[in-house]
Amino acid sequence: MADDRHQQRQQRLKEQVDARIASASEVRGILMVFTGNGKGKTTAAFGTALRACGHDKRVGAIQFIKGDWPNGERNLLEQHGVEFQVMATGFTWETQNRETDTIACLAVWQHARRMLADPSLDLVILDEITYMISMDYLPLEELLTALQQRPASQSVIITGRGCHRSILEIADTVTEMRPVKHAFDAGIQAQQGIDW
Repeated sequence: MADDRHQQRQQRLKEQVDARIASASEVRGILMVFTGNGKGKTTAAFGTALRACGHDKRVGAIQFIKGDWPNGERNLLEQHGVEFQVMATGFTWETQNRETDTIACLAVWQHARRMLADPSLDLVILDEITYMISMDYLPLEELLTALQQRPASQSVIITGRGCHRSILEIADTVTEMRPVKHAFDAGIQAQQGIDW
């Protein structure tokens, strides 16, 4: 009896899933946003890049804020043809210089614009770009225009806290990471291979 009910529930679920799959007929690149105060936004973005590389897709990545410190994702993905461009100044709370941070942002943004116009790239990651918008290092309209004018088949991932509502409105998928518990809050140091 319990097995019959389980089979009936699973059959109803299958029919619902099959109907959703059948109704999803549009084929195009999507804009994804990984935002929120929880850990895992960049990790999710580069997990998607790893998946894309596994399917022989071409990926480009721009890292705003992170600087030239050791980066496990970059170490691996560059071996698979992923182009990385990194904002030279690193963490803005370390530099504390608005002028040099803005110059560095705009310099790496030129690489992002090039990637967002490149139809040979299947996926472009704009890691931590939300901060460039909220700190007024990069004009919101420039980003929105580049996103809207990108090749139709190109997917883009935007990461960072406090994503601007205009970006959220045009995004196809938005995931908010919510902090529940974090080892760092308990005084545990960030670890190579886990946190970077």
